[in-house]
Amino acid sequence: MKNSLALRGRLRMKENVTYVLKDKNGQVKPIFQENWLFKFLMKYGIVSPRFAKIPLLLGYWSTQKIISNLVTNAGMAGVASRVNGDGSEAAFTYIAVGVGTTAAAAADTTLESETTTAGLSRAAATASRVTTDVTNDTAQLAKTFSATGAIVVTESGVLNAAAAGVLLARQVFAAITTANGDSLTITWRFDID
Repeated sequence: MKNSLALRGRLRMKENVTYVLKDKNGQVKPIFQENWLFKFLMKYGIVSPRFAKIPLLLGYWSTQKIISNLVTNAGMAGVASRVNGDGSEAAFTYIAVGVGTTAAAAADTTLESETTTAGLSRAAATASRVTTDVTNDTAQLAKTFSATGAIVVTESGVLNAAAAGVLLARQVFAAITTANGDSLTITWRFDID
């Protein structure tokens, strides 16, 4: 079977990461959901994730952003290690965000520019199993970050340690700008087919 980055990158899920931004009063703030054209232009470095958000042409404003990730080479090896116990990888339960703008690649081992300030430092997520096709076939990680300042978030990833560690998955997306008092909820799902 041909090794397709599209399939291996998502562990067979079309779109598997959700972002929801709320203000200090708990009201959902609109965030830009990029379309295929914006994703294509970002992937090839033609535009930055911070590029002007032009509705209709490059996407639309929504109450949530739902996109796909890329599972890294190291992440694939880590999953294999977790399945049969041949290796020392810890469970992948940490979510990190950053301000990097370089497209995600299979060879990535870290976020490009991980955020360590403004309440958006890497943190342990709530891990659970949910159902996509059959009972408990999807690993889910969820974390709500409480922003204490303005950060323009353009990347996120899943890792297996509070510092350093193995990068399971990474993605780069149209910027989500937080303000003091905002909360950013990120939910990753990995469907095992």
